[in-house]
Amino acid sequence: MRSKFRFPKLPKINWKLFITIIIIIILVVVAIRLVPKFMSRGDQEVGYQVLEESQVPVKIQEILPRYKMLERALAAKVDEEIYVIVTRGEKLTGGYGVDIEKIQLLKEEEGPKLVIHALFKDPNPDDLVPQVITYPYIVVKTNLTELPQKIDLQVHY
Repeated sequence: MRSKFRFPKLPKINWKLFITIIIIIILVVVAIRLVPKFMSRGDQEVGYQVLEESQVPVKIQEILPRYKMLERALAAKVDEEIYVIVTRGEKLTGGYGVDIEKIQLLKEEEGPKLVIHALFKDPNPDDLVPQVITYPYIVVKTNLTELPQKIDLQVHY
């Protein structure tokens, strides 16, 4: 007695529908990968390290008094390193501070623009603060290789 081996019957496939679904899946995957790149226009977050006062290069310490009176952000290149300085201006009491939340490098037609998101801290009205003139600032060393064309300071309280 010989038994015949039979392959099981496979269901019939609507090939047009199957190929259409595969193409749609491929298009969705490609869109998910490419849309963020077009939305960001090549923008990138900049890595940085906050420096203690003793770590700030001498050249920056020399130019800092000119800018401490102003509320602004600037970048400086010292020994092939790019530093970002955010100054808060002159304050009549203590308790004020400045911190950097993030730094972004935006690609624009005129050239790269550095956007610094700074967090300004003010003392509470009820706080007991020293009655001394202060100049809050922060200096960070970035992983940039070139100075940007423009710098924009975005302040958050």
